[in-house]
This record gives sequence, C-alpha cells and structure tokens, in this order.
Amino acid sequence: MPKELQIPNRETELLLAELDKTLDLSGDVVEFGCYEGDTSILLADALRNQPDKWLYLYDSFEGLPEKTAEDKSADGWRFVAGELKASPDTVRSKFKKYDLPEPVITKGWFDQLENSDLPNEISFALLDGDFYNSIKISLELVAPRMVAGGIIVVHDYRNARLPGSGRAVNEFLGEHADEYVFRIVATMAVLVKQ
Repeated sequence: MPKELQIPNRETELLLAELDKTLDLSGDVVEFGCYEGDTSILLADALRNQPDKWLYLYDSFEGLPEKTAEDKSADGWRFVAGELKASPDTVRSKFKKYDLPEPVITKGWFDQLENSDLPNEISFALLDGDFYNSIKISLELVAPRMVAGGIIVVHDYRNARLPGSGRAVNEFLGEHADEYVFRIVATMAVLVKQ
C-alpha cells in the first residue's frame, strides 16, 4: 500500500478486508465519491489479479453538494458546498503513477447518472458521498445490481459531523432489512446482500 496516501490505516485495512470477501463473486467494483482517488488506488491494487473485475468511479468533481436538513449537525460550519473539489485528471495521474489500469470514471452528480453508467452486476460498492442525498441516491443505484454475497460499505455511517450518511442507511435498511445483513465496522456501515 503506498505510504503517502492519506487514509487512516485501521479503516483502510477493514475496508480492504471487506473487498477481499467479494473477490470470488461475479460483478464489478464501484466507488461513489472518489475525491482525488486515494482509496480508489487501494481498491485497484487489490483487484490487480482479478482480470474479470472492473473498477468504476463516480464523483461530481465539483466538490460537495448543498446540505439538506438531514445533514445538520453541531459541527455545521464544516463540509460546505464546493468543498473537496477535485479533478478526474488528478485521479488518472495517480493510476499512471502506480501503474494501475485506468478505471471507468464518470463525472456527474449522482442524481444525474443513468442506468447505463453502472455495471450490470456489482460485487462490492464503497459509498463515500458524505451527505444524506448522496448516500440515499447511491444506495438506490447500486442495490438492484448487487450480487448475492456482495457487500456495500458506507463510509461515515458513525460520523457525528456527517449525520446524513447514517440517516440514509437507516432509512434504506428500513425498506430492505430482509435483503441485507447489517454490521458496523469502525465508522462504516457494512451491508451484505442475501
């Protein structure tokens, strides 16, 4: 794992352990909210010996959207619209730097994505949209494509500064509880498709 990538070690190990559980399944890997691609590099590195799996990345590359009422927290001054802006070229250059195959990168807000923008089958999904609507929409997009045994990891599920993420997951589970086994791993929600 490249040392200069800015990702907490424990969470990274837990995330990659969840991905590893899905490598024998059919379906591709998706990441919603890739920012500058640090986590994307780790996912791609884990897929090096998986020639049948593609990595798909989705991001507005315009920074965060506006918060909704579901995103209000005591730490409301942080995470404002436009913050965390990045560029698809930054992501591409990292993939070249680490000699990894370029992923399928789709630039756009999640609510503007078309069905054709996603793979038909998904074995692993990392959802890191930070806010309620971003997580809600990405869950709605990936859920119909998840293969049995596939795993959805939602970042910031237990982050008090980003309460919308947890709210979106809880609402989704309220409607799909019989379809997923739910666990909490560090700050992340893990949903395993039945």
